[in-house]
Amino acid sequence: MPISNEQAETTVRRYLDLVANGTAAEIAALYADDAVLEDPVGATPLVGREAIQAFYATLEPMTVTTELQTIRTCGGEAAFQFHIETDTGAGVAIMEPLENMKFTEDGLISSMRAWWGDADLTFG
Repeated sequence: MPISNEQAETTVRRYLDLVANGTAAEIAALYADDAVLEDPVGATPLVGREAIQAFYATLEPMTVTTELQTIRTCGGEAAFQFHIETDTGAGVAIMEPLENMKFTEDGLISSMRAWWGDADLTFG
């Protein structure tokens, strides 16, 4: 049975909070052990919590802010757009990716795909 729409939205909001304020380990803990992350779509998918944690570890030394723009949930999935600003120390990268998450029956993320490209990235 798929998770409820409310559970999916709660996980998305927790994910965005952790991207901005958490650790890579905390973000990775939202994912199933065998989850798949494709960020951006077309990149080589990362499989498994360890690879996913390494992906998010690149954000840890940076100052990141996130703000959910819109979300739709149904059937154990969530599609959402958010605003993210990442201060790399050399400047602030800004974008508003679209993401899709699928969830296990336990409410963990089984897959995440992010739609964005270089043209969507600006610097402030």
